[in-house]
Amino acid sequence: MQYYIYIMANKKNGTLYVGLTNDLIRRVYEHKNDLIEGFTKKYRIHILVYYEVYRDIKNAIIREKRLKKWNRNWKIQLIEKNNPEWEDLYDKLI
Repeated sequence: MQYYIYIMANKKNGTLYVGLTNDLIRRVYEHKNDLIEGFTKKYRIHILVYYEVYRDIKNAIIREKRLKKWNRNWKIQLIEKNNPEWEDLYDKLI
């Protein structure tokens, strides 16, 4: 099984959300279509801008917790290092 740490945004340099899932395509689809009540629906966070793949759930959970504690600027730097144009990576997954 694979696990994914992901970051979504509502626009470039906009509101960010860090999450963990074992089915990235399904989970991002849920965010994009506002199927989940809460933060991502409220702030219309629909763009997958970054993700990492893990085989060990424990390591994935540790990484997610660390990323959630990062300050905003560090998260933006991580995104821009790997996805400088803030492209929606979901389109490349499907």
